Amino acid sequence: VQLQASGGGPVQAGGSLRLSCAYSRRTFGRMVVAWFRQVPENEREFVAAINLSGGNTDYADSLKGRFTISRDTAKNTVYLQMNSLNSEDTAVYYCAADSTLIRSSWSNSMAYDWWGQGTLVTVSS
Repeated sequence: VQLQASGGGPVQAGGSLRLSCAYSRRTFGRMVVAWFRQVPENEREFVAAINLSGGNTDYADSLKGRFTISRDTAKNTVYLQMNSLNSEDTAVYYCAADSTLIRSSWSNSMAYDWWGQGTLVTVSS
């Protein structure tokens, strides 16, 4: 599976941005797509995940209410809508996918087999 993340860029604090993750083939099994983010010298941080077949979602507790993950299976794309952005949201955002994960593993970056290249989000105050 190939993943292509896009939609990053500069945004002012309080603004919104929508990231896209296009995946290369039809879903199968327990296909899950997730977003992680990373700032230099830190580990990748879980943001959100979605099961492509059922649409079940999971979020990092600190981001609930501001970020929304969704999918369009007809377009083979997963979205991350980010609202009320602040400087702490500045990071490279990566999308990842796997077809074997149980829900308790969705937030574990080490569990994902496929990764996109990342897209940079810069929030300025």
